[in-house]
Amino acid sequence: MLAYSTYSEAGGVGKTTTAANLAVAHARAGLKPLVVPLDPQDGDLSRLFGVDDQRTEPVDNLVRHLIRRPKGDFNDLVRTVEGVDIVPEHNMLSDLAEYLQREKDQAEAMGEAFGMHAQLLRVLREAGVPDEYDVLICDPPATEGPHLYNAIHATRSLVIPVEPSAKGRAAVEGLEALVGGFEDQLDVDVGVLAAVPVGFKDTRDQRTILDEIDYPIPEIVGERSSLMEGCWMQQCSAFTYVSEHRDRQRDYELETLAQFDRLARQLEREVGLEAPNPPEPGDLDHQVVSA
Repeated sequence: MLAYSTYSEAGGVGKTTTAANLAVAHARAGLKPLVVPLDPQDGDLSRLFGVDDQRTEPVDNLVRHLIRRPKGDFNDLVRTVEGVDIVPEHNMLSDLAEYLQREKDQAEAMGEAFGMHAQLLRVLREAGVPDEYDVLICDPPATEGPHLYNAIHATRSLVIPVEPSAKGRAAVEGLEALVGGFEDQLDVDVGVLAAVPVGFKDTRDQRTILDEIDYPIPEIVGERSSLMEGCWMQQCSAFTYVSEHRDRQRDYELETLAQFDRLARQLEREVGLEAPNPPEPGDLDHQVVSA
């Protein structure tokens, strides 16, 4: 199983759109992906895919499962969009740290162990996710805390969108220390599958920043603000936006779609996962055949 979290210390670098489009790219190749977004903010992956309609309702949600108080089966939480299974975010995520700490205190009072950062992994294992799915993608917030730590503990690997700017440069310089800090905090090995520069305009300064990145850079995504803003407006992936909402297909946007396809194949190869029906990169006429 391929499992990774999309993470960046800097906000606004396309972390969530990267997760969404990679998930669709995996699905386009006939794989079965599950996306678990963990961002308590409203502008999250659930919003991007239009599955946040019950965010404020008193319904069963992932947080209840993390604190061992589910109202139903984990599989009943899952929504499917564009061939991707998603566990929608809920407003209870805003108080996740408090809920987990309360559960930990109660468990310890009863002489039981409760790892606050291992609960997502427990929930996914108990639900049979490693056997049912080919790909797991977590999309946590950038800030450190139980959302991020649970995601990394569950996936053990990172895909890091990078902004090729002065702000992004500071984040790049701290990547190695950041990954080491995660390993110390969680007592697990954390690997970086790829760094993905986003918003690249091929300036000299940007090329210098990219040269300083020690992690694999399979693809470099250009400045695509119009495309990504369109995805948020229409609540869909870039593949669907270009296919259904553009009046004409632009070559540079088709190349961006091809980059997501190629990046998905590279990530799959990292763990020896072979997609059963990979498309020609960027081919919008590709017929998806599930495994």
